[in-house]
Amino acid sequence: MLSLLDATVPFINNFKGIRVSTRPDCIDRDILTLLKNYNVTAIELGAQSMDDEVLEVNNRGHKAIDVVNASNLIKEFRISLGLQMMTGLFKSTIEKDKYTADRFIDLEPDTVRIYPTVILKGTKLEELYRSDEYVTYTLDETISLCSELLLKFEEAGINVIRLGLHHSESLKNEMIAGVYHPAFRELCESKIMLDKLLCLLSGKDKSNEHVVLVSPKCVSKLIGNNRSNLIRLNELGYKIKIVQNRDIPYMGVVLG
Repeated sequence: MLSLLDATVPFINNFKGIRVSTRPDCIDRDILTLLKNYNVTAIELGAQSMDDEVLEVNNRGHKAIDVVNASNLIKEFRISLGLQMMTGLFKSTIEKDKYTADRFIDLEPDTVRIYPTVILKGTKLEELYRSDEYVTYTLDETISLCSELLLKFEEAGINVIRLGLHHSESLKNEMIAGVYHPAFRELCESKIMLDKLLCLLSGKDKSNEHVVLVSPKCVSKLIGNNRSNLIRLNELGYKIKIVQNRDIPYMGVVLG
């Protein structure tokens, strides 16, 4: 750690600061004092879950209270706090994942990353999966969950800086099961926009075409991956015309 931090010293004036990630149980006052002296400005904790049973059976090596204590210490040192969670871990449930998000919100982090669990070759999770002891969420279940979590954090004023795993060849080659999509956030945001529009269309006359105003940046999200949202609207009997309007906020949907 010190060798890596020492390497930043000659260049630190060219940057606003340093972001690091670590385990919740690796944080204490001495560590934070050292990191602060090296101009570390943001620390992300690999919390993953706030359910102690889930943490234990996944061999995370820490408890939920460690996340709470580390988060409070980081904020006391006036360092930006980021929390990372994984959905669909072994022994987790949709409700436990929502509980984790709610506990994250209580800790008031500056940023959050959400990663659906992916099962890789040669891991204990692969053994559990192949023995049918571990049943993963489906893609649709994960999209539904993560779109709800995204809204939760945004409504709490917490920036979700990553939703879904980065693409890599090793991930592609080693993945056995779980949820991965190269445009996972786009899928979640598309669902959010469809849900908003369906709420607005509820009770409206299906014989009429409805004009839908959206930001130019969100047209593709409303259309959906492979036109999935338009297909769904057509199945429900709704006819819409999408009109771009720069006055509509990002992710906003308005009937014209």
